[in-house]
Amino acid sequence: MKILDKYILKKFLTTYVFTVLIMVSVILVIDFTEKNDDFIKHNVAISEIIFDYYIHLIPFYANMLSPITVFIATVFVTAKMASHTEIVAILSGGVSFRRLLVPYLIGSTFIAGLIFLLIGWVIPNANKESVAFQVKYVKSPFTFDNRNIHIKVAPDTYVYMESYNVTAHVGYNFAIEQIKGTDLSKKLTASSVTWDPDLEKWHVDRYTLRTFDGEKETIYHGGALDTTLNLLPKDFESTYKLEQTMTLPELNNYIAEKMDRGADDTEIYLIEKYERYSYPFAIIILTVIGVIVSARKARGGVGIQIALGFFLAFVFIIFVITSRSLAQVGDLEPHIAAWVPSIIFTGIGFLLYRYIPR
Repeated sequence: MKILDKYILKKFLTTYVFTVLIMVSVILVIDFTEKNDDFIKHNVAISEIIFDYYIHLIPFYANMLSPITVFIATVFVTAKMASHTEIVAILSGGVSFRRLLVPYLIGSTFIAGLIFLLIGWVIPNANKESVAFQVKYVKSPFTFDNRNIHIKVAPDTYVYMESYNVTAHVGYNFAIEQIKGTDLSKKLTASSVTWDPDLEKWHVDRYTLRTFDGEKETIYHGGALDTTLNLLPKDFESTYKLEQTMTLPELNNYIAEKMDRGADDTEIYLIEKYERYSYPFAIIILTVIGVIVSARKARGGVGIQIALGFFLAFVFIIFVITSRSLAQVGDLEPHIAAWVPSIIFTGIGFLLYRYIPR
């Protein structure tokens, strides 16, 4: 690595860290202002607010703002160098524009790799604490109000409940059906099913078991039964920001489990999964675009280029939000939605590189 590379890389990374700290600090102040009434209402200790909530929230916001902060840092550093005629001197010295991009690519690749590790493993574990804090002190008490619940618990076994009480862990009008091919072979019904935390099993009283063999039906009435199902009380608990609290392996396992059950609400988890792969790539693309739009000395000064940087960064965020919304309503495949912003901005970057004079 040459002296020039070290010079640019140092300025780029230090500016990025400074930008992250400033923007995260502003957002934390705004967040505290919005939630202060809830903290006072629940008489939450300041130590609990800091160490159980905000300490865990910092990496989340740092990651969420990473496309904006890395783009702003790139534009600020490059525009400032251009205003001091450093870019002109570098290019006049025989360094090509592509070669000028190398330290930026090294820095953005380092940030992208760090972000991937954070969003894959570190941030989800931190979110477990911050989300639990929000559920306890900020969100309204959770109630499970779904009706006529159908869940696939095995390849040929399905569970039905008319309703479920999350406080008592009781399901009402309970049924288990075993279906082979298109034929119903067994069906167990009971007025209720209760979770036994000591045995970690489901308990039913006064059940009816129907067994079908062709046209023949056998009916058996039982008193009590404890059974293990691929179903737990946590499956009925709050899913508030659940996708953000899972590490990448946990998220993959959860998606596979929901698909195996035939669930129809997997889009949000698939979007979360694919965005964790596309996000780091977007950081590299935005860095390259930032260099291209700010490498030329502007008559209006650095301010115009920084404003342009803010504008393009927020346009990227709008694309992310829009594509995510389209995927959630089923208008766009999750894996496509996650990559659409990066693909579009890759095209924008190519056009800017080709047509903007340097």
